[in-house]
Amino acid sequence: MKFYVIGDVTVDHLYHLKHLPAPGEEVAPIRATMQPGGAGGTISVTLARLGHTVLLGARVGQDPFADYALSKVRESGVSESAVQRDPELLTSTITVMQTPDGKRAMISYGGANRELDAAKLKKKDIDSSDALIVSAYSLISGPQREYAVKALGLAKKAGVPTFMDLGTGAVNAVGTGLLDTVIGCEYLLLNQHELLALTGTSSISTALAALGRRGVQTVVVKVGAMGSIVWTPEETELIDPVKVGDAVVDTTGAGDAFVAAFAHSVLSGQTLASSALAANAAGVFSATSVGAQTRTITPEDLQALMPN
Repeated sequence: MKFYVIGDVTVDHLYHLKHLPAPGEEVAPIRATMQPGGAGGTISVTLARLGHTVLLGARVGQDPFADYALSKVRESGVSESAVQRDPELLTSTITVMQTPDGKRAMISYGGANRELDAAKLKKKDIDSSDALIVSAYSLISGPQREYAVKALGLAKKAGVPTFMDLGTGAVNAVGTGLLDTVIGCEYLLLNQHELLALTGTSSISTALAALGRRGVQTVVVKVGAMGSIVWTPEETELIDPVKVGDAVVDTTGAGDAFVAAFAHSVLSGQTLASSALAANAAGVFSATSVGAQTRTITPEDLQALMPN
């Protein structure tokens, strides 16, 4: 299958701390590392490792960080023909501070990603794809939003199914204003906080009903340790979490691996429930290594956890 993925490519600076620092406090990390990341990069890398052809729509600078941000993209065979270079802005960086109990704080610099030029989007690349995956961070503002909206329009005209991956930062920035853009997507994936903020409601059931009234057909809600919820107008099903032998050490990028595995399974002909189970597994596998793109997830990994 061929996927077109639109989303950020970043360099992640990861700091694992005993506690998040208070204003003015200096703390020493338990562990510090630098890794390639970003929703667009991580989804693309995961899909390529699962055996798909992937074209990535993203933008980096001409600084030394650019090659590092794209290192796993290149290693996994993702096409860079739609990756743009910005002559002025730096490659995006994200600083993530995370504690052992899962608390996180982040500093995010959109950089070159936000200037993704819609004039360079090629209709033939969308038309020839089997699916389009868009990270909602691409819908925040500016040229990158124009690029993503244009791609969604082309996909709709061509009958190419679309997967929309919401993100907390995107929902916090735009809120319910994202609704008009995302409701036309065949598959909407998000966590509980994002669901409530997107719909302006206070419960999962009310939020899903609100989306249904707007015409949304399939929603997958990530609910942490409980697994995920698959919703359609006809049914709602809680998909159990998956346990693996290795310990969870870093959740950076786990949601992106979830999205990639779900899209992989849906296009491979799996049911929505089986696809969500595979996505749960991919999210956990990703979190067993430090860095969003460190753990290679294979079709065999996912198949081994499927019920007989």
